[in-house]
Amino acid sequence: MHQSTLWRRYRTIAAVMTAFLLLVAGCVPGPRRGQPVPGELSGSIIVAGSTAMQGLVDEAAAEFMLQHKNVQITVQGGGSGTGLSQLQQGAIDIANSDVFAEEKEGIDASKLVDHRVAVVGFAAIVHPANPVDSLTKDDLIRIFTGEVTNWRELGGQDERIVIINRPRGSGTRSIFRRIALKDHEEIEGITQEASGTVRQMVAQLPGAISYLALPYLDGSVKPLQLNKISPTAENIANDKYPLWSYEHMYTRGQPSGVAKAFLDYILSDKTQEQLVKAAGYIPIADMKVTKQPPGRDAS
Repeated sequence: MHQSTLWRRYRTIAAVMTAFLLLVAGCVPGPRRGQPVPGELSGSIIVAGSTAMQGLVDEAAAEFMLQHKNVQITVQGGGSGTGLSQLQQGAIDIANSDVFAEEKEGIDASKLVDHRVAVVGFAAIVHPANPVDSLTKDDLIRIFTGEVTNWRELGGQDERIVIINRPRGSGTRSIFRRIALKDHEEIEGITQEASGTVRQMVAQLPGAISYLALPYLDGSVKPLQLNKISPTAENIANDKYPLWSYEHMYTRGQPSGVAKAFLDYILSDKTQEQLVKAAGYIPIADMKVTKQPPGRDAS
């Protein structure tokens, strides 16, 4: 073989080996750690709204970001009405809501897409020492309209009733008012937005009453039966306990990118069966009944 040909082959082999050794040693730039690899999901979204949903979406976002290192999901509360308004204004990417967008004044639901991701139950709650275990809807109406002001009128102790309400933009308040109070106008009482703060206040005030999404129950407050029916996932799924709602995640138009991938993740069989149940919510597939149309009493 001609000497020049051998020399060319030697230089080619040497160049390949040098490049390989440099790459192994980290001297040849490759994709930098923390930077998107071509085709890898990346970007950021803001999700806001229902505080009843916040715990579930927080956990889902944390798990999703562990799987997608170049994704950032910011989850905020503020209430269903606030979330829907922010979405309509384009300030956020996904709005969490306990109620249908059609039920919120000032929201053009025709421009929003509804993604139902779970079901959540609600319960009236009292201090653990309160001997009252069950109330009827009429009892709740009399309490929250101010007609009844002492627990002894309902079989309890001689204790003044302290109402802790939710803000008017709250989806939890909308559901409780429509289903439990049959749309009666309630007195304001003490108004508190955050579910965790509501739970803490009821746990500290012997005469207090409020209402809370079931995932926020931790033993520090007592959930009341409604017409002697306990607020359990089984009773909700079988249409025995009426105080529940779908958990909605709304987008402006059909989602894409990170928003679509995140919604697909929450609605996946694995997330529904594991995360949704573990967080105290009910998977959509478990429901034996469907929600009544917006504005109707679901009892």
